[in-house]
Amino acid sequence: MRHLLALFILLAGAVPAGAQTAAPQPGQVLVSGTVPDEASKQAVLARLREVYGADLVVDQISVGQVATPANWNGYVQKLITPDLKSISHGQLKIDGSTVSIKGEVASEATRQKISGNVAASLNPTYTVNNTLRVSAADQSVLDTTLGNRIVEFESGKATLTPTGRAILDEMAAAMKKLKDRKVDVIGHTDSQGNKITNQNLSQARAEAVKTYLIGAGIKGELLSPSGQGADRPVASNDSADGRARNRRIEFRMAQ
Repeated sequence: MRHLLALFILLAGAVPAGAQTAAPQPGQVLVSGTVPDEASKQAVLARLREVYGADLVVDQISVGQVATPANWNGYVQKLITPDLKSISHGQLKIDGSTVSIKGEVASEATRQKISGNVAASLNPTYTVNNTLRVSAADQSVLDTTLGNRIVEFESGKATLTPTGRAILDEMAAAMKKLKDRKVDVIGHTDSQGNKITNQNLSQARAEAVKTYLIGAGIKGELLSPSGQGADRPVASNDSADGRARNRRIEFRMAQ
């Protein structure tokens, strides 16, 4: 007999292709498919409600004449973890001994963590089809806000200019839209002067940006400042224009 339990993780209200179900509201989790008995159904629902909250779980599970592999219920319980809350536009499908997981996650580190935990939860008789991918949408918010502009500082100092502060006000507004995502704030300098001095200046400028963003309402624990000195130029240091482009602050979604 065919064994099927499909869990649809629809954090952004998108219905996976081919799903024969009604669309849930954004934030809800739709669970559908067929399980062998009422006890299995209630166990799945209880675990999902524990992870997501009872009001967000939409039950469309049916009970029917299906067979399941040994300890199937136990493996299903291991797969329904808080890690799933990191997936958007996603689906977890457990069809007998085949597990398929897809959707978007915020970083490569998150993708690898979820992939590793899924594999560790199953025995070798299970097949895992993993098509999780990293979403570039949040990084695009930061890149679009900064554009081609440079966060300016007073020459040789970690003191922001009025223009630099104005850009950071826009960056703070953009970060608030990212809903507590962590951001790396990376300082860079040109190649003029002493290497150690440049390293220290780039670190101090990144710290200054963090301090300013905290004052603009961004949580300090979401910001990780670091200085790269002159090690990662984006233009030639042989011209004044190139050196100006290299003296920059970079904002990257934390991995």
